[in-house]
Amino acid sequence: MRFSVLTFLLFLLVAQEATCFNKHTTLAHFRNILKNRMAFALSQPPSASPETKMSGRVVYPVEYGADPTGAQESSEAILKAVGDAFGILSELELVAGVKDLGGVVIDLQGGNYTISKPITFPSSGGGNILVKGGTLRASDSFPTGRHLVELWAPNSQKLPKTSVLNSIKLQQPNGIYYEDITFRDILFDSSYKGGGIFIVDSVRTRINNCFFLHFTTEGILVQGGHETFITSSFLGQHSTVGGDPGERDFSGTAIDLASNDNAITDVAIFSAAIGIVLRGQANMLTGVHCYNKATGFGGIGILVKLAGNSQTRIDNCYMDYTGIVMEDPVQVHVTNGFFLGDANIVLKSIKGQVSGLNIVNNMFTGNPNNKVPIVTLDGQFSNIDQVAIDRNNVIGMSLRSTVGKLTVTGNGTQWVADFSNVLLFPNRISNFQYSFYAQGEPKFLAHSVTNVTNNVIVVESEKSAQGVVSFFVEQ
Repeated sequence: MRFSVLTFLLFLLVAQEATCFNKHTTLAHFRNILKNRMAFALSQPPSASPETKMSGRVVYPVEYGADPTGAQESSEAILKAVGDAFGILSELELVAGVKDLGGVVIDLQGGNYTISKPITFPSSGGGNILVKGGTLRASDSFPTGRHLVELWAPNSQKLPKTSVLNSIKLQQPNGIYYEDITFRDILFDSSYKGGGIFIVDSVRTRINNCFFLHFTTEGILVQGGHETFITSSFLGQHSTVGGDPGERDFSGTAIDLASNDNAITDVAIFSAAIGIVLRGQANMLTGVHCYNKATGFGGIGILVKLAGNSQTRIDNCYMDYTGIVMEDPVQVHVTNGFFLGDANIVLKSIKGQVSGLNIVNNMFTGNPNNKVPIVTLDGQFSNIDQVAIDRNNVIGMSLRSTVGKLTVTGNGTQWVADFSNVLLFPNRISNFQYSFYAQGEPKFLAHSVTNVTNNVIVVESEKSAQGVVSFFVEQ
């Protein structure tokens, strides 16, 4: 095919140059021009084949009739392009049963495609494929509640939106159907019809440098599988930069992960009722900026579910007027974060359990008139173990911690240290230490702790003294 095109090009070149050939043009000069034009033509990449509508392993939906201007509907054309990409013959496999497509690319070529139905991937599955470079926008007739791209096989079972994954083991009763699928440089505009992308029973999926807009359900929904990496992306139900007059009415969830072992890195969520909800284990969030619906309007920045088994790490995130809610957190680490505008952390009791929780080295800033605690309890906790809330700095909010230090000075027989405004859990001091310094008194003065109740410690001496008592307590 390439040589037929080149023959036609050379014919045109000869004809063009021949029209310019006159008595002032030497034959040698004409040959040099023709030689240079031939070299240029041979250096160009091969053109797309009309039979396969692809060049090498790059598939172009426009060659299937997709309209890059968005004026015409492009669902069927894109679906045919996806079908051809997955139809490439291969005897190689990635994870068992998943065909290795060899790095095939579906190139949207910067087009703006209007679609009236979800772009579904073939049920036969596959992997090692890239979809890149364009916009997918839902039409007015797009089905409500569906997602623009749906990466799931009929044999996979959709989970209820309230489901959680209870086991960190890679148990996949329905199998794995997709692996190493990458979505890059794509704008997903759901046009308030549904969601952006839905991924089920897929492993090692990447969503990189993408933009999710106008969703009403989820920008990204992942169920089952593991190791979905979401990086350098933006998600918002409404296009706003904060202070939106309609913020009270924001709805939907930007990212919903009912899956294990995923990572969300360098992502900004600028509008939604919930920024991120985690329903699986061993997920990692780094560099996330949430300024979706504010806590004061009922919004949640990050919701950690899977009560009693969460195993989540939240590091270096920016909670902007919207906070973190954790249900019975077990092995959860929140560190190096910045909480602005009274944004705080809420521990919500489901069965009253909290264990292995670290909230350390964070910064909290709020309105000094409100004095919102940096960590609050929603319900009662009866099973508390290995909880460290410490080394957080606070401006305009109330400090809460699981450790406390206090010095009490007085002249008398009793010194009272009240930690109730500092310690997080009520009526719980698991360990305490104190030192007594009696000024101007005999070398030895009898004293002891006489009461530890409601996070208050009382030290008494056998006789009146000018004393300084230093306390250290832990919960």
